[in-house]
Amino acid sequence: MRTAKQLSIFLENRPGLLAHATNILGENKVSITAMSIHDMVDLAVVRMICDNPTKATLLLEHEEFYVIELDVIVMEIPNVPGTIASIARKLALADINIDYAYFTAMDHQDRGEGHRGPAPLPRRSSPR
Repeated sequence: MRTAKQLSIFLENRPGLLAHATNILGENKVSITAMSIHDMVDLAVVRMICDNPTKATLLLEHEEFYVIELDVIVMEIPNVPGTIASIARKLALADINIDYAYFTAMDHQDRGEGHRGPAPLPRRSSPR
């Protein structure tokens, strides 16, 4: 498990804005390694993890996009039925709320990746 900087970009919900934002990153050699889009009627929140979040933020803000950076937890998980249920159950038992999460894996992959925000998880005291 590790943390990563996630960018949340707020876009008007209209054709072409996502293409414009991602094109800016692509033209400047910033790779998007994970992305999710959440529709909120008039706006969309695009959450993404990039290989260079500082550069991505500066590029997008220069184009007047509203960007928020947040640390999220990234974990590699087995691509088998019940894995996400197991993670959710363990977090619930530890009284940790999942504000949002997104997971990805292809059928041919034996492992996938999950992103949970925000980070960090509270530290538990060591058993004595």
